[in-house]
Amino acid sequence: MTAEPAEAPDPQALPALVAEFCEWLQIRNYSPRTIGHYQACLTTFTTWAAERGISRPAEVSLPVLERYQRALFARRKPDGAPLTPRAQAGHLVAIRALFRWAARHRRIAFDPAAALELPRLRRLLPRGVLDAAEIEAVLAQPDVSSLEGVRDRAIMEALYSTAIRGQEAAGLGIFDLDYTRGTVLIRAGKGGTERVVPIADRALGWVDRYLTEARPTLAVPAVDDRQVLFLTTRGQPFTTKRLGNVIRPYIDAAGVSKPGACHLFRHTAATLMLEGGADLRYVQELLGHADISTTTIYTRVSIRQLKAVHTATHPGAATRSPRLDRDGDDEIAAHLDTWLNEELATETDTLHQDRDEA
Repeated sequence: MTAEPAEAPDPQALPALVAEFCEWLQIRNYSPRTIGHYQACLTTFTTWAAERGISRPAEVSLPVLERYQRALFARRKPDGAPLTPRAQAGHLVAIRALFRWAARHRRIAFDPAAALELPRLRRLLPRGVLDAAEIEAVLAQPDVSSLEGVRDRAIMEALYSTAIRGQEAAGLGIFDLDYTRGTVLIRAGKGGTERVVPIADRALGWVDRYLTEARPTLAVPAVDDRQVLFLTTRGQPFTTKRLGNVIRPYIDAAGVSKPGACHLFRHTAATLMLEGGADLRYVQELLGHADISTTTIYTRVSIRQLKAVHTATHPGAATRSPRLDRDGDDEIAAHLDTWLNEELATETDTLHQDRDEA
């Protein structure tokens, strides 16, 4: 008895639309990570829809999408925990992107997700920020008499100096460093963007020592054709996770209980620069943020100046004199006026943005 041929997939079905959308993302040069995220979220949705007899894009309406949104809210992970609002929003953003694209390319008559409201998300502050003494204690932990210690010190110095992401550090190439200008070219930036960031002489010195003393021994000629800067003990490029696993023990050894690894250096660099008087726009450029509102979270962490003023001027905070020393009053007051006005402007922009998104 011959087996019946498998039924061909319906070219008008939702999975076919998702496949076409993901192919379009590839053509538009979206990162594989973004495409993978969209595909996973949309596959979850099409499976849910198929279980309810919804197989074609035209059958998807706003009430259907709102029903799916409620299903995401009620969904539980294997450990019994609910999906976070951020994770729920990630699924819904993928759906909105799919149907917006489908409507614009005339795959459907109208966009059913146009009025779909996303969950309100809290603006999360960086989970951990080190002070100057703590970061120096972490940097001093590697045993620089060993090849791995030299490499690890160079990695951490580069992360701290440039405030780049772990993913970006893992993707650095040897020739991305410009010793003459003191800069680094970030090719593997978020969203596939490139940018040039400064790197301090101390960090360059450690990277140079790593290139001279450690990397020639770590490199495996057969797999070193990419000329990746930082290599594992097996001569392979780092993954972001592996890079974090190398760095985290040094943070623990320094007695720092704050969470994070690679991003801890990024958050610390941004916060300490703002505390040192750096303009927010320059920090935005360093971090590679497309929107300055993303950078403003660091102004909320960088409160040391406000704390000093609070202690010096608040009647309930001072134990002896509720006033600043008169000698420095005018200069400090002028500086704080500027700083606090910038903070107020940032808060106002954020409130307007939240209202517009509501």
